[in-house]
Amino acid sequence: MAVKTVATNRKAYHNYHIGESLEAGIALTGTEIKSIREGRVSLGDAYVRPENGELWLLNAHIARYEAGSYMSHEPTRPRRLLLHRKQIDGLASQVAEKGLTLVPTKLYLKGSLAKVAIALAKGKKLYDKRETIARREVEREIGRAVKRHTR
Repeated sequence: MAVKTVATNRKAYHNYHIGESLEAGIALTGTEIKSIREGRVSLGDAYVRPENGELWLLNAHIARYEAGSYMSHEPTRPRRLLLHRKQIDGLASQVAEKGLTLVPTKLYLKGSLAKVAIALAKGKKLYDKRETIARREVEREIGRAVKRHTR
């Protein structure tokens, strides 16, 4: 089955320590899936909240479908995530007990279905973010030095 990544949440990797990840389906309308297939999605400010025994994807921006009529969808409306009951209960309890957050890390098409990868995450402190940036810079410098040296 072909998997096509539509959007990744790069902001999540910067702001959180990403832990366990799993795949969830999304309940969408017709114009939303068409817009997703065009790649007009942003997960930058998106997060997942457990509510009344369900998981909801909030603040995910799926642009209006251009060819849609006046019946088109609201771009940032809450969308229900589709998971098994045990998975929802387990994630909700970890969010409540351990103070973790659920963040969407990737939205992709698996065959004809839209799926979202959600991960349990713990917020990074400012010094953690600085440390990550410094480590990335050091790795780039090493890569440049190796590249220069091999020539």
